[in-house]
Amino acid sequence: MSLLVQKFGGTSVATIDHITNVARRIKKSRADGNDVVVVVSAMGKETDRLVGLIEEVDVRTSPDIRRETDVLLSTGEQVTISLLSMTLMKLDVPARSFTGGQVRILTDGQHTRARIESIDTDRMRATLAEGKVVVVAGFQGVDAEGDITTFGRGGSDTTAVALAAVLEADECQIYTDVEGVFTTDPRVVEEARCLDEITFEEMLELASLGSRVLHTRAVEFASKYQVPLRVLSSFGESDGTLIAGEDRISMEQPLISGIAFTADEAKLTVRGVRDVPGIASKILVPISEAAIEVDMIVQNVSADQSTDFTFTVSRGDYEQARSILEGVAGDIGAAEVSGDNKIAKLSIVGVGMRSHAGVASKMFRVLADESINIQMISTSEIKISVVFDEKYLELAARALHTAFGLEETQ
Repeated sequence: MSLLVQKFGGTSVATIDHITNVARRIKKSRADGNDVVVVVSAMGKETDRLVGLIEEVDVRTSPDIRRETDVLLSTGEQVTISLLSMTLMKLDVPARSFTGGQVRILTDGQHTRARIESIDTDRMRATLAEGKVVVVAGFQGVDAEGDITTFGRGGSDTTAVALAAVLEADECQIYTDVEGVFTTDPRVVEEARCLDEITFEEMLELASLGSRVLHTRAVEFASKYQVPLRVLSSFGESDGTLIAGEDRISMEQPLISGIAFTADEAKLTVRGVRDVPGIASKILVPISEAAIEVDMIVQNVSADQSTDFTFTVSRGDYEQARSILEGVAGDIGAAEVSGDNKIAKLSIVGVGMRSHAGVASKMFRVLADESINIQMISTSEIKISVVFDEKYLELAARALHTAFGLEETQ
């Protein structure tokens, strides 16, 4: 008998009909001889609706707003766990629902972005031993004071992976509205293919680069505790995509597994500053203090020992970051501050790069053949990222997808 943790997202439980479909899936898993722990999100757009109510109240000046936000947002998942448990009972499947506090998912006290510190498995194991399905509210826990906390974006995925880790589940299955992890966004590249399997390392890169199938934090958790993940559709019958350590991946890895891209990027350049120790710190510390995340960084030194310092930020942070740099420019003797908020970043990812030469040169040649000028380049052991004008994004994605044969079954 296997122990499965199954997580169903908001689209999978958006209506009573969808919840009934989920309950039938769970019943089949039980009929196949598995014990099942289920983690669910709020129904459909319920969390968005609750956030809208908070905005209507408009109490941003209150010091306890984050605590009360958690109290409100946690109700969405509580509705789902009760409805799913009732539906399972209707299908003659014994079930019991638990909030994060009832399971005793203990977190720190950082409201709206809490981190898990420990999980008590006693109640879940006892309920499984009674032959019941355990249905847990995702996205939430409690702190040492007993106050409700939530985990932020991707919180239900994190709950599922964490439960799978502490329960030593055989697999954590993440049900979504897509068949699995694709080689790239099928809305842009029609030939995009659903992958049978991919490593944690590759999935972590793709998630951090904009692939929205799984949140980065959940993948990090799964990789740390070696919890096999499977992404599959709530509305289909395919086996989805297995995400696991390299020792669990059965075949020799392809050169490139996927292409990720985003147009939510902006570039800032500080020109003509002296090339002396500490200059990068003087530029980036004020950016960091404003809670602006920096992505790619390039520094060029000219013959006169001056330097141009370029980095990218999220497009939404562009104006604030530029304003900060213009304030810093005079202090560091910069010639000017320039920027561009019409750029895109594209990355190719694959563990096969470790054992194959020429991947970068092939990528650059393909982009050159399409007359796409590369503005910035960043590399890691299994990733190459480039920045260029956003108008070429879809052309670049399609050309590289074809050039690396990603539409072909490996």
